[in-house]
Amino acid sequence: MILAAGRGERMRPLTDSCPKPLLQAGGKPLIVWHIERLRDAGFSDIAINHAHLGTMIEAALGDGGAFGVRIRYSPEAEALETAGGIRQALPLLGDVPFLVVNGDVFCDAALAPLRDRAATLSADGDLAHLLMVPNPEHHPAGDFHLADGRLHRDGEPRLTFSGIGVYHPALFAAITPGNRAALGPLLRDAMDAGRVSGALHTGYWLDVGTPARLAELDVRLRGIPT
Repeated sequence: MILAAGRGERMRPLTDSCPKPLLQAGGKPLIVWHIERLRDAGFSDIAINHAHLGTMIEAALGDGGAFGVRIRYSPEAEALETAGGIRQALPLLGDVPFLVVNGDVFCDAALAPLRDRAATLSADGDLAHLLMVPNPEHHPAGDFHLADGRLHRDGEPRLTFSGIGVYHPALFAAITPGNRAALGPLLRDAMDAGRVSGALHTGYWLDVGTPARLAELDVRLRGIPT
């Protein structure tokens, strides 16, 4: 699943007339980079949620055939936040663990190992597996502590959640479809129960949340000397 329902307030005025996932970097929309990397990692079925200007996303991507995948959409009248959006899309995702990628990040991590982790999540009794990254300048306090492959809400040093994770549908069972719900509280409760694993990615990662960071990514992807 690709999360694409955010309003993109920090990207305004760019997002006043274009949904953030369709903003371009390196000559193509941000969401297309995700679709192509998912396809290359062996994912063939992708769900995308949307809210703000969502019909533009559907018009641009269609059924996914042009990219060699099958895309289905989960429209939201108003953005339901991360967990609410995932819960709303569960009928498209099935009853086995699945990968979720935030539409407003860019990361060069290999996605095939996360597909493999989805296949083993249930057997391990875990509810989630998160890809973590070193803390960026704009988020120095980090989110969670990673130790021996397990994630904890407390502890040092702390790392930042990349926005890329594998989830078991059961993590969202208590959410009523259509209700807004944040992901953080669900993850912290699952961590307290010892049911969240994690891995560290030390390669390139960027939260593409501002026009300046979008421009930075565009330069990188085009290979323009800085």
